[in-house]
Amino acid sequence: MLQKLESDPTSTGPASWSPRILVVDDDPDMRGMIVSFLSDSGLNAMEAVERPDVERQLARDDLALVVLDLRLGAQSGLDLLREIRARSDIPVIIVTGERRDEVDRVIGLELGADDYVTKPFSLRELLARIRAVLRRQSTHPGPRRAAVRHRFEGWMLDRRLRRLTAPDGTEVRLTKGEYALLCAFVDAPGRPLSRESLLQATHLHEDVFDRSIDVQVLRLRRKLDAGRAAGMIRTERGIGYIFDVPVIRV
Repeated sequence: MLQKLESDPTSTGPASWSPRILVVDDDPDMRGMIVSFLSDSGLNAMEAVERPDVERQLARDDLALVVLDLRLGAQSGLDLLREIRARSDIPVIIVTGERRDEVDRVIGLELGADDYVTKPFSLRELLARIRAVLRRQSTHPGPRRAAVRHRFEGWMLDRRLRRLTAPDGTEVRLTKGEYALLCAFVDAPGRPLSRESLLQATHLHEDVFDRSIDVQVLRLRRKLDAGRAAGMIRTERGIGYIFDVPVIRV
């Protein structure tokens, strides 16, 4: 639950600062409370519940930040975060549940979230985090670009077409699990990713104990590393794996 607060008396008001903030939550009371507080604090807060609503808001050029609850009932907040990152680098603050351990927020940060709050949280804390993320973003001026294609070592991953093209121009077919795994890697190049986060990314939850993620990594390695002296996916002992090549978003 949220700790309900009155409006921030130090707010500068909508006339002086009104970036558009999208609040994604399937709880109408919580969503309404957050939207109302942010609006009273000088932000242009919008709300969304279903995925199509989120996609329509993301299509707009003036959206500044997304507040995303990872517990969205039948929907997966992590899946939605992954989709947001596939098409945009807009700042995202995730909201995690009060009885969950750190797994959700670690996975969310690995998938590209900019910050997080854990329930119960103060509305004033959320506002402070939003402002801090927006300040950091303002140090990198310029329009935010959609990131639907990724280049690495001569390869091209087109996420709009779900197509992987080898350096020689041939298309390399990937299974659903291999594609999801590669997307997780190109979203976090050079960063160690735990097996748990990769299991979340690829939905390989049938039997966590059969090291199915290692099998998927092995298969992806075989497709990416043909003819290479060194592999792109490096094993990080005791942690998981690292996609050890530079990735350019285009």
